[in-house]
Amino acid sequence: MIAAPILLPLILAGLAFVTPSRRLREVWLLGAALGHAAIVALLAVDRPTPSAHAWLGLDDLGLLVLAIVSLLFAGAAVYSVGYLRREPLEPHTDNEEGELFSNEPEAVFVGCFLLFLSTMSLVTLSRHMGLLWVGVEATTLASAPLIYFHRHHRSLEATWKYLLVCSVGIGFALLGNVALVASAAGHESTALDLEGMIKIAPQLNRDWLQASFLLFLVGYGTKMGLAPMHTWLPDAHSESPSPVSALLSGALLNCAFLGILRAYQILDAAGMSELARGPLRAFGLFSMAVGAFFIVRQTDFKRMLAYSSVEHMGVIAFGVGIGGAAIFGSMLHALSHSLAKATLFLVAGNILARYGTKHAEDVRGAVETQQKTAVLWVAGLFAITGMPPFALFLSEFTIVRAAITFQPWLAVLFLILLAVAFIAMMAVGLPMTLGRAPKDISRSSEPASSIWPPIAFITLLLVLGLYIPAPIRELLEGAAGLIGGP
Repeated sequence: MIAAPILLPLILAGLAFVTPSRRLREVWLLGAALGHAAIVALLAVDRPTPSAHAWLGLDDLGLLVLAIVSLLFAGAAVYSVGYLRREPLEPHTDNEEGELFSNEPEAVFVGCFLLFLSTMSLVTLSRHMGLLWVGVEATTLASAPLIYFHRHHRSLEATWKYLLVCSVGIGFALLGNVALVASAAGHESTALDLEGMIKIAPQLNRDWLQASFLLFLVGYGTKMGLAPMHTWLPDAHSESPSPVSALLSGALLNCAFLGILRAYQILDAAGMSELARGPLRAFGLFSMAVGAFFIVRQTDFKRMLAYSSVEHMGVIAFGVGIGGAAIFGSMLHALSHSLAKATLFLVAGNILARYGTKHAEDVRGAVETQQKTAVLWVAGLFAITGMPPFALFLSEFTIVRAAITFQPWLAVLFLILLAVAFIAMMAVGLPMTLGRAPKDISRSSEPASSIWPPIAFITLLLVLGLYIPAPIRELLEGAAGLIGGP
């Protein structure tokens, strides 16, 4: 049962690659989304306790990220069905007739999309640091063809940058595993299983242990999009199809951060958490500064959303670095940011499909041409910038309150960077919905598959901002407790 979230999309991915029928591929895609969500719900209700030396298991931290992945994939899958029907696609001509795999771009998209879900699930379920490393690397390989889906020179450049930069990052993470093994030299267990390493953490070599965390922070921080290792992210997120961008920003970045948090758990068990929190605060604030700076006067609205992801990954890292109640704020922020960014990337796909451009200055009067999309776009902008009553206001307020207690000047700097990002995003995003739309832009109705997923996400954000249901609060508190939260 514990491996089902990995195996179900993996099997259906294989079927999608060889299925010649579009309808059947849609069945595999939606079936995987529904089945994966059902399995995650069952695991949440009746979760097996992670056992010693197990390679797969599920604690509150893993369940939180897995639930985010499953929820976002369900919305992206529904959106993708309509997206693939609307997108003008030509068969790839570099396959010879009679090959095993279909040469239709749709088959490649659905197959890799499902592989992406499988590999992200592997990351969340891994209880072995080596297996987690394999899972993070596998997410890169599964998602690279999705970034190149449009086969444009810009998407090719984005894909190569993604592969090269993330491969360097994963190399640092591999060295982190080597350093972790070195820290346990002389002990009976050097198998890198999480439970075993936490158990013997106080006896590990402190120098090697700190070195391993810094290598994990740089390595997985590259995949997470922390500055200055973020350089792949703006290109990959802006050039990908919108449902892929939603998963890259809303789900994949959390999976990479989970790798850092697993290493943090070991340091915390060794009584060295403060040695980890300092670098997290530094990388967090620097990422916020870089993200906010590049949002200013940004002309590409999908690229603006990508830099916003860099900023918000900084917020999450900063919260964990502050510690205490801020860790709970970071867990809530991870969930809230995922919902908000998935909303915005899906809605951005609607705008791009209607206007045919990613240049914000060329998009005007969206409220005339696609009213529902325009309303969702504005709501998403207010949500992502931390305006009440959306959940990101609550998470950022929690982090700020803890930062004031910790060091007031950090709280002031944090608020300044949030204000810069708010002003910059509103300056770019709000004018897109106002004014008069060009006469040649269609006013036709919007497909339901492109509207209902972002409506569901923004509604959840609003609910979480007003009231956090008890099961979700318990999950967030349990996840925060595993990394030293209250």
